[in-house]
Amino acid sequence: MGSRRERTPGEAAGERAGERAGVDKSPRSQQSSVQSVERAVSVLEILAEQGEAGVTEIADELDVHRSTAFRLLGVLENRGLVSQTQDRGKYFLGAGVLRLAGAAAVRLDISQEGAPVCRELADELGETVNIAVLDDDAAVNIMQARGSASVTAQNWLGRRTPLHATSSGKILLAHQPPALREGLLARTLPRFTDRTVTGSAVLRDELRSVQERGFALAMEELEIGLTAVAAPVRAHDGKVIGALSISGPVYRLTEERLRELAERAVDRADELSRRMGYAL
Repeated sequence: MGSRRERTPGEAAGERAGERAGVDKSPRSQQSSVQSVERAVSVLEILAEQGEAGVTEIADELDVHRSTAFRLLGVLENRGLVSQTQDRGKYFLGAGVLRLAGAAAVRLDISQEGAPVCRELADELGETVNIAVLDDDAAVNIMQARGSASVTAQNWLGRRTPLHATSSGKILLAHQPPALREGLLARTLPRFTDRTVTGSAVLRDELRSVQERGFALAMEELEIGLTAVAAPVRAHDGKVIGALSISGPVYRLTEERLRELAERAVDRADELSRRMGYAL
């Protein structure tokens, strides 16, 4: 038989602290937590299918005690995922589900509507075209099309990129509510090249310029030799929900060429905004 490893003082102290706090990390407890999540999801699926249902009906569907169904519904109601009719006590899907669905739909819609725009622009210019959306403190590329002049096989699709060092990121950052924008600017900004802007005051001025002129530039700020220009994509209510960017090597994207690409980026981003329901 193998010898049993002795717990370190830190591990023993952690276990005692967990016991005092009532934390149960046993496999049985973890299994119970997973089961609760599965049941909660099942409740949402039941309400999506039936429109509305009472506690007893949901308990029967889940094959659980009525009190268990009631607790699940209570948690979901507190999160705004279900609501209850005042007269009959029936439950139905709440506004929280609509918010979640809306966030997913925005990404889906901009990806679907943006695909032909990206493809046509990449074919026209010969450069790489991306669409990025905000993902917490980064820009994530959800659509990409490469033009015939692209000299690299680098894939940006699905890649999270820093807001302060990319043209798409600057667009998204410039159009955030002031409090959120200032919170991001207050953080330590990493430097990727000698041209990366890391000073909050300088970046704040640049973001004001981005708002005024309607496009953003990033010249070798993320990678040496890479230059990009981006323009905002708006939803039906005018809110910036994405950024359309054109990128290529610095030797080909000269200052004169960048001015032309900025105009094309703004033009096609406006077209995509119209596809998303925004009236320019």
